[in-house]
Amino acid sequence: MATRTAGARSRVPDPSPLFWMTKAASTALGEAVSDFSIHVLPPVVAVLLGFAAFVAALLFQLTRGRYLPGVYWLAVAMVGVFGTMAADVAHVVIGLPYAVSALVYGVALAAVFFAWWRVERTLSVHAITTTRREIFYWAAVVGTFALGTAVGDLLAVGLGLGYLGSVLVFAVLIAIPALGYRFLKFGPVFAFWFAYVLTRPLGASVADWLGKPVAEGGAGVGSGWVAAGFALVMVAFVLVERFAPARERAPGLVGEV
Repeated sequence: MATRTAGARSRVPDPSPLFWMTKAASTALGEAVSDFSIHVLPPVVAVLLGFAAFVAALLFQLTRGRYLPGVYWLAVAMVGVFGTMAADVAHVVIGLPYAVSALVYGVALAAVFFAWWRVERTLSVHAITTTRREIFYWAAVVGTFALGTAVGDLLAVGLGLGYLGSVLVFAVLIAIPALGYRFLKFGPVFAFWFAYVLTRPLGASVADWLGKPVAEGGAGVGSGWVAAGFALVMVAFVLVERFAPARERAPGLVGEV
């Protein structure tokens, strides 16, 4: 299953500028859809439906054997939805403090990376050419969403920064891997996954700030409208990638991971 085919292309996208914009939109979408669903459905039903959609989308992606923009980003969006629900369950139902859940998810993500490296000797997204490597990749993606959600909640709620304050903090922090890659000799793999983790709390904080009521520190747009808006943004980005694959890529934290 893990035998690499010579010349095989990666089953996941290159980290281009459009990739990062779509990824950020997917995190905001996941947060908004999760918040909206638990308000219009019984929480248990919402979580079960979210889990079913997550499993179905991921299995569909894994069985394609190649990168298809619509299929891949659907899987990412479903990871975002269910990942938000799982993080909320850990805090609301189980009662884990945000700091503890962040630590637990951080350790779990580190364990995924360690196992991935021990088995495959690479964490590069350009080397996702087999089913086994793609499974490791998606395990890491789920881990980054869980960790990013917990860290975002820790800053916004646990430390009292509020949603807009969290947006500003993560907007600054996400520049670290890009600048580190350019000027401080950060390894491309480290810089990529560093940025990947941070897109989650940044996008989720934006969605929370837009969707939450004014009384809770939000802009009062409503999670349903925010979800619809970011869904349209994601669809637009995927269509751009689908029908303009030869677009020029900007240099930076892109195709060297």
